[in-house]
Order: sequence, then C-alpha cells, then structure tokens
Amino acid sequence: MSPTTRRRVRASALTLSLALVAPLALGGCAQVAQAFNALPGQMGGGSSVVVATLVPQTTDDAKPFDSQFTYDGSVSLTSEVADGLDLRLDVWAVEPKRTREWTPTNEKQLGFAVNVVDRRVDEKAVLTQKRRVYVSSISVTSQTAQTGGQVSNPFQFSADPRTLVPSDTLRSDRGLLLNSFQGGLLVPTTSIRQLPVDTYGITLEFALNVAVEGAPNTDSSFSQQTVYQYLPLAIFADEGQASTSGQAGGSSSSTGRAPGWGQTGGQG
Repeated sequence: MSPTTRRRVRASALTLSLALVAPLALGGCAQVAQAFNALPGQMGGGSSVVVATLVPQTTDDAKPFDSQFTYDGSVSLTSEVADGLDLRLDVWAVEPKRTREWTPTNEKQLGFAVNVVDRRVDEKAVLTQKRRVYVSSISVTSQTAQTGGQVSNPFQFSADPRTLVPSDTLRSDRGLLLNSFQGGLLVPTTSIRQLPVDTYGITLEFALNVAVEGAPNTDSSFSQQTVYQYLPLAIFADEGQASTSGQAGGSSSSTGRAPGWGQTGGQG
C-alpha cells in the first residue's frame, strides 16, 4: 500500500469515529449543563445568578453598650439655652485610643469643658454684644448597667466652677462666666475607678445650673435654669471574665440612659 493510500484510510477511519462519537457527546450535553449549573455562583440558561453573601460575624466593632464616646474617644453635647444660644459640653478620654481598656477594675480617665456660643453675633464680637451665660454649679452622677440587673451609682462629682479655674477668670455672684476669651470651664482630668464586676455600661448625668442673659449687656434680663446632659460609656469585661455582650445588647435606650434612671426632666 502506497503512502498516499495509507493517509486516505486513516482519514476515513477518523471521520467514521467522529460520526459515531458525536451523538453520544450531544446526548450528554444536558447532563453536563445540569452539573455545571448546580455549582454555586454559576449562571445557566434562564437561571438567576447566585451571589455569595458574607456571613455576619461578631467583631470588635460590635457595641455591647451604645456609646459613641467609647468608639470615638470624645463627644460634643449641645443644649440650646435660648434662641441661638448654645451651651456646649465637650468630653474626652485622656487616652482616647484606649477606651476598650475601660473595664470594671481599670482606672478610666476623662476630661471635660463647658463653653457657650451665641450664634446671633460673630465669634469675635465683644462681650457687651453677646448674651452672657454664667454657671454656678456643676454635678456629675452615674448609674450602671449590669448583667445581673442591679444598679449602682459609683461615680459622683460636684463643684462650684469658680473653685476649679484660676482666680483671674471672669466671675460674679451669678457664677463663672462661660462666654469669655478665657475659655469657660475646663476640668482636664477626673477618674472613674472601681465598678461592679458585671458592669457593661455606665451613664453619666451632667447637671449645670446656669444664669442666661436675655438681651446683651442687660443685667435685668437674666434667668436661671438647669441643663442636663447624659453620656453613656461602654465598659468591657476584664481579661478572663465571661463576655456579657449578648445580654447587654438590648439594655441601653436610645437616649443612652441606663434602665431605671432616676432623674427625669431637664434639657438637652
């Protein structure tokens, strides 16, 4: 058999083989397609695309006690004491990046300042153009949120603001002047120490007695009021203590007050 003849025989045999295999391959296409479409995330004819969804996980960002202060390291709370006249309470952690170390046994250091802004006049306006605000007393009380359901009041602070600042600050019988260029009231550091071991949150109540001027440079227009602000702080379990995040999740209210808070009324 010549080389040419051998090539023709092989070509004919190959053609016959393909003709026999094609029906079998076509008959198995449906099975292959079904298997392919059964794989997660694949799209078959007329079927919807399956998109993988991440499973929610518990991370360090979970908030067992709703406290923006804890997760930012500081907070600014504003109360309008008259139309366009704001009393501002700024509170910060002395070590703002370490608030996750605020456990029942660790010392928890914070500072705060009280100022006032008259939005009716320019910030650089002279004092006689502003409505003056004096603060005569400030107190801070506390209430815990505990997994066992108990409530305690472990932290208290009370002072005449005039005793907390240098003697050359502007003051009168009405109290310490807040809207002065000397900067209002500053308490750079105070500490919350031992708390009950099952504490997962503590809410601070700030109460400030203020005298508010109704019209600029008018001594006869002052009125008295008490301003309240509430500050929730998250407390984390000491190392080795069982986590209580699951029990704590629904215990704080939208105002940040712990359950059963005794003080009612006030502004803020």
